[in-house]
Amino acid sequence: MQVIEKSSEGLRREFNVVVTAAAVEERVNARLTEVGQQVRLPGFRPGKVPMDLLKKRFGQSVRGEVLERTIEESTQAAMTEKALKPALQPRVELVSFDEGKDLEFSIKVEVLPEIAASDFSSLNLTRDVAVASDTDIEKALDGIRRSRSTTEAITESRGAATGDVVVMDFIGRINGEPFEGGTAQGHELDIGNSKLIAGFDDQLIGVKAGETKEVKLKFPEDYPSPALAGKDAVFEVKVTELRSRKLPEIDDAFAKDLNAEDVATLRDRTRSAVQRQFDDMSRARLKRQLLDKLADSHSFDVPQGMVDAEFDAIWRQVEEAKRTNSLDTSDVGKSDDDLRKEYRAIAERRVRLGLLLSDVGQKNNISIASEDLSQAVMNEARRYPGQEAAVVNYFQNNPQAVETLRAPIFEEKVVDYIISQAKVSDNQVTPEELAKEPEGE
Repeated sequence: MQVIEKSSEGLRREFNVVVTAAAVEERVNARLTEVGQQVRLPGFRPGKVPMDLLKKRFGQSVRGEVLERTIEESTQAAMTEKALKPALQPRVELVSFDEGKDLEFSIKVEVLPEIAASDFSSLNLTRDVAVASDTDIEKALDGIRRSRSTTEAITESRGAATGDVVVMDFIGRINGEPFEGGTAQGHELDIGNSKLIAGFDDQLIGVKAGETKEVKLKFPEDYPSPALAGKDAVFEVKVTELRSRKLPEIDDAFAKDLNAEDVATLRDRTRSAVQRQFDDMSRARLKRQLLDKLADSHSFDVPQGMVDAEFDAIWRQVEEAKRTNSLDTSDVGKSDDDLRKEYRAIAERRVRLGLLLSDVGQKNNISIASEDLSQAVMNEARRYPGQEAAVVNYFQNNPQAVETLRAPIFEEKVVDYIISQAKVSDNQVTPEELAKEPEGE
């Protein structure tokens, strides 16, 4: 085999590989001999079929098989000979493969960049932390109570008040025309604790069962649906019933329903859950800060094929968001050219960070143990309360699904390693500050 380098530009390499006709013919004959040991032809014992007959009957298919295997093996050998690490599958194009002639093909490949080792001890990071207070615990317990509450009809003739549940049918209009998602029947709204647009429930205070009320309000400028953001809307609301919500008492019986020994145990468990949520938010902010710093401090060429693949995945999401009118508010009104430019920059950043984290992990022998995968499965199961067993069973019966957890686990372990090397100072913040969207990419 002869490997001839044709071009080397940036991370792109192109080679021509030549395998002599004699070497190809030797492989074809060897494979035909194997076939001859297996096939049965009339008049011949196994292994006694003449080579000429084998070539006539099986030569074309065997040659195709041999060429495919030879190209695959030769490509791998060429990569090894040149000490190259392909970023993606090399692209192979046949140049010459006629019988009796040398096999010649070209290899076009992008290779992984060389990444200079970083001194992470020079990194300065600030970790925002929040401590779960008694107020946070009571708020969480109130949420649990509400999730287990019941309602009963209000029989007295009075208007709706804060704390009541208004059962209603409504239809929303913008400029006199109904809009998608603006109609509902039998909707239950908690006055004072509504998840509808701010101001909706305030306008229903005093309304009695059987009455119709016109609710006028404006969608927020940052409303998730660009088609509705900032628009004035009028809702025709018919109140069909008023109900009162009955919250269970937080006592030992309530605790036992939640598989806790008593109220004290329930409070301790709730405190741990709330603190774990705060810690997860803190970790997410710290990771984001770290990735921003790594992106700013590392500049190296990235394989454009990887960037193309990442961009294509992002752009499919953008196209779907445009189709469903759920495009990010900051993207509304931008041209496709501007969006493509911005998202390609994001794709390149993602690829660069991915390559950097992978390099750090490999150089520092970071690996994934079976215990890491088991823990990840349990974490996934906890995301679906009441269905934990089904989730675990799914992963147990689908090994390929478990493998999808490997890359995120590896990334988190590498991030943990870098953080352990950096200088990290804690900054006490409130839960509200911790929940705010940080600035940056």
